[in-house]
Amino acid sequence: MSLTIGSTTTLNNGVHMPWLGLGVWKVTAEGDAQRAIHAALEAGYRSIDTARIYNNEAQVGEAIRSSGVSRDEIFVTTKIWNEDQGYERALAAFEESRKRLNVGVIDLLLIHWPGTDKFQETWRAFEKLYKEGYVRAIGVSNFKVHHLKKLAEGSDIVPAVNQVECHPLLTQKELLAYAKEHGIQLEAWSPLMQGHLDQPVLQELAAKYGKSAAQIVLRWDVQSGIVTIPKSITPSRIAENGAIFDFSLSDEDMAKIDGLNRDHRFGSDPDKFLF
Repeated sequence: MSLTIGSTTTLNNGVHMPWLGLGVWKVTAEGDAQRAIHAALEAGYRSIDTARIYNNEAQVGEAIRSSGVSRDEIFVTTKIWNEDQGYERALAAFEESRKRLNVGVIDLLLIHWPGTDKFQETWRAFEKLYKEGYVRAIGVSNFKVHHLKKLAEGSDIVPAVNQVECHPLLTQKELLAYAKEHGIQLEAWSPLMQGHLDQPVLQELAAKYGKSAAQIVLRWDVQSGIVTIPKSITPSRIAENGAIFDFSLSDEDMAKIDGLNRDHRFGSDPDKFLF
């Protein structure tokens, strides 16, 4: 797969989404989001992932507007939180997010977690927003296969993206296969395992390729067909995370990383994150 930092995948509705983005979870201190986003855009990133619950949508919007990069070049994702699920509440919550971001049309809107029993209602609201042109693509986050199957019952639109915890200790192969079969782009949050990169295989491959363990993992993501959004506020680390397009992992080394899977989550299990 010959890619550059500006390369995109084509979603099931024809929208182009960058393979690499910047996550801004927990980036709430004054000025941090702007510095991180400006550093990412300067490094060539063109995708920013936020959410209502991150409490930084306004900062993200301001950073994008002040970056000097055309809005048309930047792919912006935000998400609807659990307490905002349901048809009317989701529409109201989206309007609040849209105003905070203040960047025009949102590129991708996600249901943050499946929650309890309202995600089908929420999806109807998403379909309305999509059909009316307020968002360019709609998708979900933290959905397992059974959630996706339930969502498909009576819905008009297949999710463009499913953003889930995915990394070498949680490779999500069943979910990835289902997503590919149904035209859903898998996207990895927490791709760097919240810093738990001390796996001997990753260290061995880092030495072999002259890259960091983080770069090995992020390259594994994109070669697996998974969009990835590592989070950092350090400009040098942001640039390093973006420098994954000048090498390729061999099939043998991809298999070694696949073999690290332990179905281990650092985040919550979607089946237990119910409220």
